[in-house]
Amino acid sequence: MIAMIAYLLVSVHLFWALVRLRPVAKGFTLGGLGVALIAHSIVLYPSIVTLYGLNFNLFNTTSLISLFFLFFYVLFSLYRPILSLGVFATPTAIIGLSLGYFGVAPYQPLVDTSLGMDVHIVLSIAAYCVLLMAAVQAIFMRFQIRELKHQTGHRFWVNKLPPLQSMESLLFDMLLLGFVLLTVALSFGLVYVHDLLSQHIAHKTVFSILSWLLFGGLLIGHWRSGWGGRRAANMAIFAFLLLAVGFIGSKFVLEMLL
Repeated sequence: MIAMIAYLLVSVHLFWALVRLRPVAKGFTLGGLGVALIAHSIVLYPSIVTLYGLNFNLFNTTSLISLFFLFFYVLFSLYRPILSLGVFATPTAIIGLSLGYFGVAPYQPLVDTSLGMDVHIVLSIAAYCVLLMAAVQAIFMRFQIRELKHQTGHRFWVNKLPPLQSMESLLFDMLLLGFVLLTVALSFGLVYVHDLLSQHIAHKTVFSILSWLLFGGLLIGHWRSGWGGRRAANMAIFAFLLLAVGFIGSKFVLEMLL
């Protein structure tokens, strides 16, 4: 309840500031989200860490992703002028918290997992979260680029969001962090996962590696050739879609359909 109230209060404040073109109260926003993150963690922890093992069902995973989503948003907000983007981040946390609390999905708890496997799971979720943020950031950039290219009179995205240069810098901050997390997560997975077929994760691994290659190629292209703008946004979105098909898509099919 505390987490939900804090998320709602911050959401209302951010929406009001965006509509009224008022400055966002940084202390109130980050303080409120700090309280919400702690309360969200307290609610989610017993749902995942159970007496029978770790329960990473679809809804718990969605809630954990939204928790990481807000955590990294707060982290990036400390040094980038992106507080206004919280108007999209806080509703995501509200949805994730609600699904984690009320959602019920069949799941076989993970028992007797090694420390390496636990690290792999947590880092995979963290990487997915950061790269989800990067994909959303890329979509916002596409909207801004379209308005600038067509020189429309009503520039909603250009006026409401941070400047395109700041948005692009933040995109590559997210991509670099997400790529590093995904690299470490895949490394732990290759070491500690012994039978991909019996654990039904072969397709997830293939999609994850394809996504990793695209993200890596985009970062190298940005570093060596200055890739950015629409090309970077499109590649980030497509690479994330590959990761999402392998990560969330497989969980949905295995837990909800099969």
